[in-house]
Amino acid sequence: MTDAALTPTDRARRWWARSALCCAAAVVVVPILAAGFLGAVALLIVGTGGLVVTVAALYAVLTRTGLLRWLALGMALLVPVLVAVWFIRAHLLWVVLVSCALALAAIGLGRTALRHSGAETAMPEFPAPPPQHPFLIMNPRSGGGKVWKYDLVRKAEELGARVALLEGPDTIDVTALAERAVGEGADLLGVAGGDGTQALVAAVAAEHHLPFLVISAGTRNHFAMDLGLDRGDPVRSLDALRDGVELRVDLGTVNGRTFVNNVSFGVYAEIVRSPEYRDDKTATVLALLPDLLAGHRGPTLVARIGDTVVRGPQAVLVSNNAYDSSDLAGLSRRARLDRGVLGAVTLSVASAREAVGLLRRTRLRGLSQEMPVEVVVDADTDEIPAGVDGESVLLRTPVRCAIRPGVLRARVPRNRPGVRPAAVAVDWARLWQSAWRG
Repeated sequence: MTDAALTPTDRARRWWARSALCCAAAVVVVPILAAGFLGAVALLIVGTGGLVVTVAALYAVLTRTGLLRWLALGMALLVPVLVAVWFIRAHLLWVVLVSCALALAAIGLGRTALRHSGAETAMPEFPAPPPQHPFLIMNPRSGGGKVWKYDLVRKAEELGARVALLEGPDTIDVTALAERAVGEGADLLGVAGGDGTQALVAAVAAEHHLPFLVISAGTRNHFAMDLGLDRGDPVRSLDALRDGVELRVDLGTVNGRTFVNNVSFGVYAEIVRSPEYRDDKTATVLALLPDLLAGHRGPTLVARIGDTVVRGPQAVLVSNNAYDSSDLAGLSRRARLDRGVLGAVTLSVASAREAVGLLRRTRLRGLSQEMPVEVVVDADTDEIPAGVDGESVLLRTPVRCAIRPGVLRARVPRNRPGVRPAAVAVDWARLWQSAWRG
């Protein structure tokens, strides 16, 4: 197809794709022109070898103790320096830097060429009249005191909301508080607090088919972020009381308990459960990781993810819809919360070789990522620790995680920052087709 026959958007994507392929080709050509074929091969061997040794040394830092840990740390710091010195002495450092820049440009241009439009990825909105009797639960301690810092109580009451504060020496049953508000005629429930509190009240709202308002007054506000809310200014969340729309989003359940973000099993759950974790996080992590990763401490897990069975993973993360996972560090955002599936990630790393294998994103005995509707986590014990929306709990095995599609009527402001589109994985075959075949 000629460029003239394409729409302006498709024509732009074609040229983004061509630019990406040109940058990718230059990553190969530049080292050969600068250092010759054998020099380029030597550069690749030294660079790749240094990366592999560094990753293996870092794995040893996590899994060894005493002198071996210090030796591994020294190697992890020394090897990159030695590789850089070799590049400099061989007058190839500039080649490495240029090649890295070209590789980053190729990935960025490729993602731009393959990225879908915002209209294709955004959750659909539904019209919503202003509530007449909104009821909001606020935790003054959450987020370092954001409720008082942003004067949320007064501003909510000015908009007609009734506010209940979670304060005082006694433990307050949040679920009972929300249920009582529903019995008294509340037509909207909302929370200014952490994601654990959000989940408790969201379950009540879903049960009674009431709209639910998230006020971004927690510490990390992951659920608010994935709803497209302003995490920096919780006052803007209150705009939904006068000019809001609804999103029909999913909720996850773990042994019948609702969660809005995720449930973690394995290494992280064991570490957070430790009494020493609150006093010294770093020391506790370093002390517990060797035994946990080696399987000498904690239960042995078996995760059944749809038709897939993963035996002995060190970590399992089950989320309400899948996280953006185009890279290993991408478990932070969910582009949509209405796909009707769980996200399931398992990590199985029992040796330095398997740790290096993660660089290639290998699935066998490495990293697995699925989008099932149910996950069952079993173990060789009656109970296992888990982190449910960041809260450490003990759950009876087998633990069943499920998804409840579209049960929550999330009320959000009409005007809000929105959800950042998920990063697109670069598919070179699709890029080639987009660049030359239209």
